[in-house]
Amino acid sequence: MAGTLFTIDEYVRWSDVDYAGIICYGAYVRFFEMAETELFRAAGEPYGQVFERYDMWLPRRRLTCDFLWPARLDHRLRVAAYFRHFGNSSVTLAFDVMHPGYQRLVATGEEVLVCTDRRDLRPMRFPDPLRDAFAPFCFTHDEARAQLGVVGEL
Repeated sequence: MAGTLFTIDEYVRWSDVDYAGIICYGAYVRFFEMAETELFRAAGEPYGQVFERYDMWLPRRRLTCDFLWPARLDHRLRVAAYFRHFGNSSVTLAFDVMHPGYQRLVATGEEVLVCTDRRDLRPMRFPDPLRDAFAPFCFTHDEARAQLGVVGEL
């Protein structure tokens, strides 16, 4: 059973926007990375320790992002990060970026991380203790968006 959705809040900063004051697409990668790092920490598996503890890496295999609404300079955004799927050697992380004032999604994203050994980067089984630590943070998109308080359709 899923627990409470993990979120962070972050402002759109000057370095995130274009000349028109609208967030640039690449800034979302920064939002995703911050939320992912803090999600690992919240699960009791901080990135600073996880690779040594399990003798593995988690390189990204795929990153996607859909841009839904133009966030602007100084908007405070809420970023939800959650695990959507566990494979044998991979995990899919989902991200929903919402403008809380408007209760609408501004962007959504997903990334697939592949668990590899550290020597030759061959896929390996995702460690069970890590999977167990992440289980409370596993949601469907609908479950996550309901907890996030998103109003309306994408």
